[in-house]
Amino acid sequence: MSIAQIVESVVDGPLPLRLEAYDGSSAGPADARYRLRIENERGVSYLATAPGDLGMARAYVTGDLTVEGGHPGDPYELLSTMAGVRYRRPHKDQVLELARTLGVKGLTPPPPPPQETLPRWRRVAEGLRHSLTRDAEAIHHHYDVSNRFYEKVLGPSMTYTCAVYPSAGASLEEAQENKYRLVFDKLGLREGDRLLDIGCGWGGMVRYAARRGVSVVGATLSRQQALWGQKAVAEEGLSDLAEIRHCDYRDVVETGFDAVSSIGLTEHIGVRNYPAYFGFIRDRLRTGGLMLNHCITRPHNRSIETGAFIDRYVFPDGELTGSGRIITEVQDAGLEVVHEENFREHYARTLAGWCENLVENWDDCVAEVGEGTARVWGLYMAGSRLGFERNEIQLHHVLGVKTDAAGRHDLPLRPWWTA
Repeated sequence: MSIAQIVESVVDGPLPLRLEAYDGSSAGPADARYRLRIENERGVSYLATAPGDLGMARAYVTGDLTVEGGHPGDPYELLSTMAGVRYRRPHKDQVLELARTLGVKGLTPPPPPPQETLPRWRRVAEGLRHSLTRDAEAIHHHYDVSNRFYEKVLGPSMTYTCAVYPSAGASLEEAQENKYRLVFDKLGLREGDRLLDIGCGWGGMVRYAARRGVSVVGATLSRQQALWGQKAVAEEGLSDLAEIRHCDYRDVVETGFDAVSSIGLTEHIGVRNYPAYFGFIRDRLRTGGLMLNHCITRPHNRSIETGAFIDRYVFPDGELTGSGRIITEVQDAGLEVVHEENFREHYARTLAGWCENLVENWDDCVAEVGEGTARVWGLYMAGSRLGFERNEIQLHHVLGVKTDAAGRHDLPLRPWWTA
């Protein structure tokens, strides 16, 4: 049985692309736009021992599965083509034939690529999930890749969260600036106010607010982000107003802030920790203060861990749920929710912009982090774009206020910001 025949036997329906294998076998239309080639036995072993996204990712990252057509920095069209492929469980005789074809070696899992971290159940040496130590390691895995690499992919804003496009023709940089403007305005910030920005990344929100006379404390678990952000704060002459700390947000002890922003942190903390998380935010606000929570969500309110590829290559220990669950937890923490909205389509556009940057700067990115890591990023961002477009994931803003004991606040009757 050939390699191509094995693949065809577990695919439900016709292949939408051309598959070629090192044994000379092939399947799928000869005139297909994309050609996948399994280069060697290790590639087959990856696919056979980890069926689905994880096995394909391993083979693709190592170069054992290659693609003709498209660019590795933006495999969006390839993933769109493959999105309709459905797999079926092989029959017993097919499993036996697979074993005869591949042999013991072929059915033995090869070592994973170096970009892959341990599965969740094997990370116990780093502590319990979402402990201080384990969270620090998870953040290090993803965010301490290389500041130069992020500069090339994210662009001048160094903003690694969903942009908000003021119009369909706006650039990525315009949309990121507009996002900070929107968060600033929703929080009702004014010169002389105090802002706490938790999970501040490279300090985009910190510096935006400080330029407008707001005193800001930012916290990030990534050492590389903190160093880059601290340098940017100093170079912009904002050190009297802006401070970026390399610390867990839970280590911030100051209180009485006029506002708290959390832009892209909630995805990392675990749903079971939401009560403590929103309680922390509540306790850092003055009475009448506002909080804005910006995070990726599910289109339903069940708590689901991220898939194997995302967990092992991108966001270790990531967990998502719906905006309804987030709103519930905000309310249960004693904050009044005054507004929420979904920016799903905006994140799809943002990811498309990042992929464009990766393609444009591919050689520099490969030189900085290696081709395997660059491939991971292209695959992850293009796949995420598809997920947002297909409404498999969303991005929500939830705005809340800390009322006084009588349930009062001094907010305007209607939204006070420009969309």
